[in-house]
Parts: sequence; structure tokens; C-alpha cells
Amino acid sequence: MACKSRWFRYGNGEICAGLYFTVRSKAVQVRLFPEMLRVLKDRSQPRADGSKPVSSFGAFTISAAARVGTGNIAGVATAVTLGGAGAVFWMWVMALIGGASAFVESALAQLYKVRDRDGSGTYRGGPAYYMQRGLGKRRPGVLFAVAITVTFGFVFNAVQSNTITAVASGSVSGGGAGWFAPAVGLLLAVLLGIAICGGVRRISSVTTVLVPVMAVVYLLMGTAVVLLNLDDLPRVLGDIVGGAFGVKELAAGGIGAAIQQGIRRGMFSNEAGLGSAPNAGAAAEVTHPVKQGFVQSLGVFFDTLLICSMTAFIILTTTPGPGRF
Repeated sequence: MACKSRWFRYGNGEICAGLYFTVRSKAVQVRLFPEMLRVLKDRSQPRADGSKPVSSFGAFTISAAARVGTGNIAGVATAVTLGGAGAVFWMWVMALIGGASAFVESALAQLYKVRDRDGSGTYRGGPAYYMQRGLGKRRPGVLFAVAITVTFGFVFNAVQSNTITAVASGSVSGGGAGWFAPAVGLLLAVLLGIAICGGVRRISSVTTVLVPVMAVVYLLMGTAVVLLNLDDLPRVLGDIVGGAFGVKELAAGGIGAAIQQGIRRGMFSNEAGLGSAPNAGAAAEVTHPVKQGFVQSLGVFFDTLLICSMTAFIILTTTPGPGRF
């Protein structure tokens, strides 16, 4: 009963699935972490026609491009504001649990993928495919395909582009602000069109360059901010742990808010169990389905434990005064 009713509204369905997969796999996301790093370096051999397939790293960067975005900045800020510093701890917990879900869903995507019929030699797959081919349930697969197309094609893209446009427009003052927001939106649409119109290979070629550069630049800038406020780091770590388990927070109901916001924002950020990453994972050519499971599980850690944590440290180390949240 714990996984029913209103629990699902807060992402606890994903928690139940993640806990189940963690137990059944004997915590594969922790136990085989070194193997995840090793598999990421595997290179795919060129095909007979000389074309270059999508590698494990290419599929990792495609899914990372979907995971890493404004949710890692605005989402973390929202979680900390509404749930306090303790929400960061529960985001970490969500990532550890979600790593098992990411492993299973991406391994299944590899196992039940199909070759694309356009003659390009690429593959396609994901939850819709293993619902139909693995479970023999075509209708749920069709329903999932429609739902994820609408959700990620319109809703999630709208959230990301709206956040980018709002932040960029807020930095512009004067009469130019009126045209600036539409211009930013149009620029985003054009750049997206250039990236996706060439198919999964072009997406992979873009993300293999863009994602590492984006991550490294952000982490370097974040590290510089944290180093400038290094004396506050012990206090920040204390706030995170204290906000997650503190007696004062428990009495005030703050722990519930921290857990709720940490789960919500953690799931929105790393997308473990949502069924989006397996679609990218199915495009990779690997020698064993489990290898892509390792890669996508690592993507969850990369997103939440690294990028989101850096955002949280930036916010918490630069927020002055006691009783900040």
C-alpha cells in the first residue's frame, strides 16, 4: 500500500521501483561503479560501409543533454527554497536509488531495440518497444509513445526554453526587452532544429562536444565560487544533513518538505525511471545490453551528484546570514 494513492504524486512510484531494482540487482549502481567508468571508454567499431555508429559515450551524452539543463539550476534553487538545505540530501538519495532504475530501463532498451527502417543502420528502442516485444503489450507501448512524445516534445522543452528566455530577458533592461524574449526563443528553436534534423548521429556528434564542454565550464565556475566561500562549506554540509534529519525540522514539519522537494526535483533532474534515457540508450551499439545500463546509471550520478550538487553548494555557500531557509 505504501506505493499507492498519493505517493505516486510525489514520485514515490519511481522510489518503489528503484528500491526493488536495487534489491534484486544487489545494488548494481554502487557495487559495479568502477565498471561504469570502464565501459564509458569503450569504442564502437566502424561498420562495413565505413559509417560511424553511436558509441556508448555518444548515447551517454545524448541522455545527459536531456538530463542536464535548467532543472539543474532553477530546479535545485526551487528545491532549496521550498524544502530547505535538507532537500539536497534527499536529491542525493533519489539519485542513488534511481541509478538502479536507469540501469534496468536502459539495459532493456538495448535488449529489445530494433534496427531503423530508413536504411541508416541506426537503432531505435525504449520502453514502448520492450512493452510490446518483451511483455507482449502493444497498447501500453503505444500509449507510452504518445505520452512521452507530447511530454518531452512540448511540455519539457517549453519549461526549459521558458526558463532560459525568462533569465536572459531579465538581464536586459530598456526598450529592447520586448523583442529580446521572442528572439531568444527563435534562436533556441533554430539551434535545436540544426541539431536534430540530421538524426541520431548528428545529435550524438553535437552532444559529445557540447555536453563535456558545458559540464566542465559549469563545474569550474562552480568550484571557483565554492573556493571563494570555502569557510562556509562545513556549515553548508551541516545544514544539508541537519535539514534532512534535524529535530527542529522534524518538529516544524520541515523534513517532510525537504523529502518532498528533494524527490520531486531529483526525479525531474535525472529522469531516472521516466523512460526518456532508454530511447537514447537504445541507439548505441554495444557488445552487451548491460554495458549501456552501466552508462545510463552513471548518467544519473553525473547529473545529480555532480551538477546538481555544485548548484546547491553555490547557492548555500553564497547565501548570507543564519536561518537562511
